[in-house]
Amino acid sequence: MGKKEETLKRVVIDTNVLVSAFLFKGSLTKIVDLWKKGEIHPVISKETFEEFMAVLQYPRFSLTADQIRTIVDDEILLFFEVMEIKETVNGVCRDPDDDIFLAVDVNSGASCIVTGDKDLLELGKFREIRIVTPKAFLEKSG
Repeated sequence: MGKKEETLKRVVIDTNVLVSAFLFKGSLTKIVDLWKKGEIHPVISKETFEEFMAVLQYPRFSLTADQIRTIVDDEILLFFEVMEIKETVNGVCRDPDDDIFLAVDVNSGASCIVTGDKDLLELGKFREIRIVTPKAFLEKSG
């Protein structure tokens, strides 16, 4: 497999999409199937992983420590590449906390960000990075 082909398979998946894919049955579970089949290569950073972990611990999800550990061990660590943020992105997104997802993409060379976040979606594109809804991503990947 060529480097360009491998890079095109890389995607950044926003926390809201990851949480929905793991905790709610529905169409977003198809994204999990895509990385398990090796059709996409998801990337994450230490910072976005920490955000994901914090969200999983929200009381409204009622997840035990063992359930969270299972999600991380079986679904994240086995399939996600952890990117180091060398080039930061600041002041691009209306919500400054969302700039980290742009930074993950910039540092990983991923082809797109999959998100339901309106602040990121409003951008549509950053540099050459497409920012798409899960539905649009699944339609293109399907």
